[in-house]
Amino acid sequence: MTKKSTNTLWHHATITRADREALHKHKSVIIWFTGLSGSGKSTLAHAVEEYLHKVGISTIVLDGDNVRHGLCGDLDFSDSDRIENIRRVSELAKLMIEAGVITLAAFISPFKADRDDARKRVPHGDFLEIYCQCPIETCEQRDVKGLYKKARAGKIPFFTGIGSPYETPGMPELVVNTHELTLEESVKKVLNLLMQRGVIKDIVC
Repeated sequence: MTKKSTNTLWHHATITRADREALHKHKSVIIWFTGLSGSGKSTLAHAVEEYLHKVGISTIVLDGDNVRHGLCGDLDFSDSDRIENIRRVSELAKLMIEAGVITLAAFISPFKADRDDARKRVPHGDFLEIYCQCPIETCEQRDVKGLYKKARAGKIPFFTGIGSPYETPGMPELVVNTHELTLEESVKKVLNLLMQRGVIKDIVC
């Protein structure tokens, strides 16, 4: 269980999230990309960010590998540390949408309870779960980082899909079949979701 800080008092800011969203001229939201390693989460998140940036929308990508070089550099890949990893990232993402920024989080996040917990940390509608669906066979064929090969050889314990389970989302806001769609087609599906939810205005995509 996470320890609670003591002797602290919540400080209410004079500038609100609504003020920051007004400054950015768009709403802020967490777009949470989940899926197996090699399913295309980071690739899709960065491609969506690139498009949004070009049309003047404030964004940030929180990438699973990158945060483990700093914020979560003290964590391994045991179940307990995976849970803590997602807890920290969830809190960071929450701060980012308070800043009025569209936050794209790309994490395997294998456990449904952790993703549900991340969703509960923000107001209803502020968490959009996108399941990058891709068969493990295809992910292994891609194996850009060579991780599946190492996991099969027993060199990486607790590897999701091999030595540790991945719990498929039950009701994500969007399922993107990354093994069937092109990157451009996948980006369009995400952008269409954002327009349908009123996060961004209609844009050509």
